[in-house]
Formats: sequence, C-alpha cells, structure tokens
Amino acid sequence: VQLVESGGGLVQAGGSLRLSCAASGLTSSNHGMGWFRQASGMEREFVAAINLRGTSTCYTDSVKGRFTISRVNAKNTVSLQMGGLKPEDTAVYYCAAYLGTLFTYRDAGRYDYWGQGTQVTVSS
Repeated sequence: VQLVESGGGLVQAGGSLRLSCAASGLTSSNHGMGWFRQASGMEREFVAAINLRGTSTCYTDSVKGRFTISRVNAKNTVSLQMGGLKPEDTAVYYCAAYLGTLFTYRDAGRYDYWGQGTQVTVSS
C-alpha cells in the first residue's frame, strides 16, 4: 500500500492550496481517508476525514469553514482544499487510510496506512 501526497508549498496568509493523495495497493472505496498535520516540535494532529463512500466528513474546529476534504474513488484519490490559510496552518500534512466503515475517525491510531507527508508553509 502506498499513499503519496502532493500539492504542498509556500503560500501567503489568506491564500489557498489544494493537497492531493494518490492511493495504490488498496481499494479506496473500501477505506476511509483522513488528513493529519504535524508542525515542528508539535504532536501530529487530526485535520479532516471522509468515510469510504464520501457521505460523511469531519474536521477539527480550527479548519472548519476553511478546509474541504473530498474523494474520487474511481481515481483512488482524496483531496484537501485549503483556503484562508494562516501561519498556524504551517505543518507537514499527511494522508492516511483506514479499513472502511461508514464512520469517520479523528484518532490516528485508527488509521492503517500513512503517506510520507507534504510540507505546507504559510507566511505572514
């Protein structure tokens, strides 16, 4: 199983970025997907999740209304559209997958597979 993130980069505060995660070696329609992030010196934290059908999503409070998670099972991809970016959004963003249920999960321990991460840097 391989999860490969892309789309990170440097953006000014208030700007937007779209992260993508391409999954291989698994059937994405059998897996819920999530995004986590880890800022320098901090613990990894939950950002957003989407269930295996794309019918349920959840977000951490700090990104609600600014970030949107979506998926295209036919392409084995999940995306995170990020808008209104703030310097505190600076982190390495990780894509993760869990063997599916119709629920979404915030607990990193629930996830079975992880990508290598992509850096997002928001300048003030």
